[in-house]
Amino acid sequence: MRGLRESLRDDEAGSAPVEFVLVGTLLTLLTLAVVQLALAVYVRNVVHDAAVEGAYHGALADTRPEDGASRTERLIASAVGGGLEAAVTAATVDSDAGPQVEVTVRTTLPLIGLLGIPAGLEVTAHAPRESFD
Repeated sequence: MRGLRESLRDDEAGSAPVEFVLVGTLLTLLTLAVVQLALAVYVRNVVHDAAVEGAYHGALADTRPEDGASRTERLIASAVGGGLEAAVTAATVDSDAGPQVEVTVRTTLPLIGLLGIPAGLEVTAHAPRESFD
């Protein structure tokens, strides 16, 4: 009986390093996935806030919608850096409430770092157009 116990203990010899590598790899991948999700949410929030700010800037009485688009581009570049390609368009649209400025941003949806699906994220913001009347 004693020989059987010793042989069972010998079968588990060396399993701790293998278990450490497997669990460590799993935890590392899980941590990287959470960080990537946080980056994607951050990019989405930055793009949305920049679009809203650009729409309100372009809706001012003494500015053009294109000024709002350029402001949106500057805000995205300053918050995320040059690694994120964003196509920004601005236009005046008519709605039931009156004329509005619409700013649309199409940018990369980040999947690995800032690399991802081109034009995979689209955000549109509206602001009421102001006038001197």
